[in-house]
Amino acid sequence: MEIREDLRESVRSSLPELSEITDGTLRNLVVDAWAYCLGQSSFRSIDEIRPSGNPDTPTLKGGTQTDHIRGVTRLALALGDTLKEQFPQLPIDRDLLAACALCHDVGKPYEFDPERQARWSSRPAASGWPPIRHPQYGTHVCLTVGLPEEVCHAAGCHSGEGELVRRSLHVTIVHHADYAFWRPLEAAGLLDSN
Repeated sequence: MEIREDLRESVRSSLPELSEITDGTLRNLVVDAWAYCLGQSSFRSIDEIRPSGNPDTPTLKGGTQTDHIRGVTRLALALGDTLKEQFPQLPIDRDLLAACALCHDVGKPYEFDPERQARWSSRPAASGWPPIRHPQYGTHVCLTVGLPEEVCHAAGCHSGEGELVRRSLHVTIVHHADYAFWRPLEAAGLLDSN
């Protein structure tokens, strides 16, 4: 598995919240996951990915996919910190929570790639629609680069697929942070349905 250094630098530049992860090995694996997935797509930056939850859902009127990843990470950490302060017995690992939040959509470069979208839409009876969603591919990416299973669980179960399993504490927080990002923006008219 080869991961390009320019893609690692792109990820580091896009995601300053990486600094919230104090464990250098975990932080580098998060960078590798995004860089690896970008390398499997036509994107060179998280900013280039359509700023929406799914390829066919409303986009941010002003903002990028990076804003989503960063926003979910900050919301998840704030929620985790608040809960941990009020309930010290909660077994929240802040590094792990940050990694889960930063990687929850790591499969989006694959699913959102315009070439794949065009190929899949031209033959949905053959490939399905989509044949592979970002949670599934994100799980593959996380496993491939050697991230802990807890982070793989976040990539795979933060969205609708998570309704079929029991989400971990960290992924429950990320799941709610993900929805807490999109729903208020939708209510405020900051999403474009075009």
